[in-house]
Amino acid sequence: MASSHNVLMRLVASAYSIAQKAGTIVRCVIAEGDLGIVQKTSATDLQTKADRMVQMSICSSLSRKFPKLTIIGEEDLPPGEVDQELIEDGQSEEILKQPCPSQYSAIKEEDVRSIWNTVCLLDNVTVLIGIAYEGKAIAGIINQPYYNYQAGPDAVLGRTIWGVLGLGAFGFQLKEAPAGKHIITTTRSHSNKLVTDCIAAMNPDNVLRVGGAGNKIIQLIEGKASAYVFASPGCKKWDTCAPEVILHAVGGKLTDIHGNPLQYDKEVKHMNSAGVLAALRNYEYYASRVPESVKSALIP
Repeated sequence: MASSHNVLMRLVASAYSIAQKAGTIVRCVIAEGDLGIVQKTSATDLQTKADRMVQMSICSSLSRKFPKLTIIGEEDLPPGEVDQELIEDGQSEEILKQPCPSQYSAIKEEDVRSIWNTVCLLDNVTVLIGIAYEGKAIAGIINQPYYNYQAGPDAVLGRTIWGVLGLGAFGFQLKEAPAGKHIITTTRSHSNKLVTDCIAAMNPDNVLRVGGAGNKIIQLIEGKASAYVFASPGCKKWDTCAPEVILHAVGGKLTDIHGNPLQYDKEVKHMNSAGVLAALRNYEYYASRVPESVKSALIP
């Protein structure tokens, strides 16, 4: 099939299977009960055994199939041999059947940058693999290892959402938030005066505080929230690359707090220093209500 010979669709198909493998790794680590937590730069910046194992799995699995990729991830790990059990060689046959958007049909392996991350937050854990080309996020995969956990002890856990610009987003049911309601999703653990001032300016009917950029975007596309507002530095490019694609693929918009698109060039700084603003619909309403005091405090 033609799509199996296209770099982008082969990469997305591989990343889908790798993300599912990563979700299994997360569940196994947490089931064992030993999270192996170590502190990185601060008391709130922690790394778990699952973070380390998932990073090794994603990096090694992608590198074996696509050795010319530039891969950038959250965790700083020393080089070393990777256990064969962490390697995923499979590809999603369903994704390989999909046509590649024409604007990406000639992409070469060395032109692609893959940004990925796992966020180990128990109920909110997500595995993110984002793919960028010419500084723009163009494909993304989000695995939720514990999706469906509330369905009971015999429930099948996990789901994988994926999308490509120009093709669409798959693995979920698209819904919109209640009309006329301003339901804001924002950070659970990194709030400050800038964040609260910006949210207040939106005249919210409700504010949802959850962990993980991936989870916040999922709230938008499943109709649980109207906008994602994070008026502060904090999240990184590996937090936003994959979720941004999923949102943009269904007609939403994600920018920094000034309305500028996020850049994913190789040399770009990893921090989203000017925050994040996103919405599935009515983005302009939320953008128009960002206070000037907030904008002036956040330098792109």
